[in-house]
Amino acid sequence: MGTIDDYKYQRDVMVDTQLIPRGISDKRVLDTMRTIPRHLFVPKDYAHSAYNDMALPIGEGQTISQPYMVAVMTEKLALTPECKVLEIGTGSGYQTAVLASLVKEVYTIERIESLSKKAEQILKSLGFKNIHFIVGDGSLGYPDAKPYDRVIITAGAPAIPQPIKEQLAEGGIIVAPVGDRYSQTLVVVRKTKEGFSTEYSTGCVFVPLVGRHGWVS
Repeated sequence: MGTIDDYKYQRDVMVDTQLIPRGISDKRVLDTMRTIPRHLFVPKDYAHSAYNDMALPIGEGQTISQPYMVAVMTEKLALTPECKVLEIGTGSGYQTAVLASLVKEVYTIERIESLSKKAEQILKSLGFKNIHFIVGDGSLGYPDAKPYDRVIITAGAPAIPQPIKEQLAEGGIIVAPVGDRYSQTLVVVRKTKEGFSTEYSTGCVFVPLVGRHGWVS
């Protein structure tokens, strides 16, 4: 098990070798990822690999995303401190921590209760007070707190679920992996007065978004 200084060094190496050379330039995103203790969000057996350039299993058939993918998705959200964000797929809670460090408020939904509870415990132990945890079908969004300035979907969807698009504020942005069950493309959807525009970004592979407006199972 590494020391606090060891992990800080590993975070710096992660940012300097995995993120900046690949074009991540948002200083707030980079500074946050130098700070969040990613090793706390993975099983203890994987703590030594927490800052490596890879996704890792977290149980229940789910994964914590590769650091670079977390950085890309966060940067493409174009977050401001006033944003209210909806996160579909709490998972380990690491992406949630990155978001909550950068915005006013995060609503995060996870369909697997055990993962939600574990993430909540870790995030509260780190002092986060601006995160709302919901257990349920993420493909339905969370209409109780709409509209959202930003939405991030951290599971592969066949399309952006219509309920989530309807919960996005005008001027808002959705970042999500869209495609088939085994391969997706990261898309950035913006909502304007005229409707929605879509920009296609990098290829990626995420676990499937399971739900009424996602995959059946």
